[in-house]
Amino acid sequence: MIAVVFILVMLVVFLGLSLTGTGGGVDVPISAVLLLLGVFGGFFAAGIYVGAALGVLGLLAGFAFSDRPFWTFLGQTAWSPSSSFVLVAVPLFLLMGEILLRAGLSERLYRALNLWLNRMPGGLLHTNIVASGVFSAISGSSVATAATMGSVAMPFFQGRGYDPKMVMGSLAAGGALGNLIPPGITFIIYALITETSVGALYLAAVGPSILVMGLFIAVILLKKNAAPPPGPVIPLGEKIRGLVGLIPTILLILIVLGTIYAGLATPTESAALGVVAAIGIAVVERRFSFRMLHASAEATARNTAMIGLILLGAYVLNYVITMLGVPQMMAGLVSGLPLPPWAIMALIIGFYLALGTFMEGFSMIITTIPVIFPVVTALGYDPIWFGVVVTMLVEIALISPPDGTVLYVLQGLRKDGGAIGDVFAGVLPFVAVYILAIVLMMIMPDIALWLPRAAGP
Repeated sequence: MIAVVFILVMLVVFLGLSLTGTGGGVDVPISAVLLLLGVFGGFFAAGIYVGAALGVLGLLAGFAFSDRPFWTFLGQTAWSPSSSFVLVAVPLFLLMGEILLRAGLSERLYRALNLWLNRMPGGLLHTNIVASGVFSAISGSSVATAATMGSVAMPFFQGRGYDPKMVMGSLAAGGALGNLIPPGITFIIYALITETSVGALYLAAVGPSILVMGLFIAVILLKKNAAPPPGPVIPLGEKIRGLVGLIPTILLILIVLGTIYAGLATPTESAALGVVAAIGIAVVERRFSFRMLHASAEATARNTAMIGLILLGAYVLNYVITMLGVPQMMAGLVSGLPLPPWAIMALIIGFYLALGTFMEGFSMIITTIPVIFPVVTALGYDPIWFGVVVTMLVEIALISPPDGTVLYVLQGLRKDGGAIGDVFAGVLPFVAVYILAIVLMMIMPDIALWLPRAAGP
């Protein structure tokens, strides 16, 4: 309800400013906007598949509001994203994650980190955050990170006296790091749509990733009653031996991210290297088989087809609305608002937060970036900075009740029969500090931009 009210208020404000002449002299096609919003809402309310809804909406908008034969360009419009070399990294990163999941790497990672974190108040909760953060560096997907670490971590909490709400909340928050920590897939899609550098986005995400993980750990430390006393002291020798379990993960991170940051490979090439390394790790762990490889490839193909269909539908819709001048109209309208740039950016962030309560994060970025991006650049904000911010907003959408995908993934993994309300209540403190991180990013944009600037062109 909050989301619906917020979006309606935003629409009324923009239309009102346009009608009263305070929107920079830009005319808003009121009937067209209302009709498109109505059809868009009707499609999603009816449960129509996202990719089909986007494509059909684009065709309807073209036939209804364009007097040009736009359909003659649809083939080229669909071919452009599907033939992009950058986009090849998406199925490769997905395949790497699927192979590692079946190779049992995640359990060894969790056990090794828990040896070092068990003395902290709420040790296992901290392990959830840190292990999810490390796994995110080889996964690239929030849903995959949440599903993997949730299935590994939940058995460790049985009979330990931890608050179920904090257990589920920390797993959800940790899973949300999957897209923010490089090599997040959302950055690849954003770079494809906005024609920005994937490598620069990955560099810019380092500082915010550390900030968000630090805030998550602070939340756990403040929740003193959510966990039992620290665990027993573990001998240093046992901790050091446990680090052996981190070797495959560290090696893979060095191969994937090290080659990108060192300029030795593009994200697509590093993703291919990661797949080869993941297969090598599976062979060493004696988990490799052609049946396992087939299952990994099948899951990758299914997810890639879903992403591809959404991309094609979104590109058709984006082409039509660009041809109709909607992004230009929005940029002119917003730039003419009697508000400072930071206030307009706050409205945009609020819009994304509201949208994320009922719309899946990946679809959200594809459908909104072509319209919002010209507005942001017109306000003078750095495209790399905004790429990190919008990725963080997508992450918040993935853990925002009542429609956060990660929340339902974790609920499906539970064996204790607990209510999903535990997940909703447990994740709210983490959502709050995630929003705080975005506020800090607005106040101090160098949190994201200092590393790309230091790395140079």
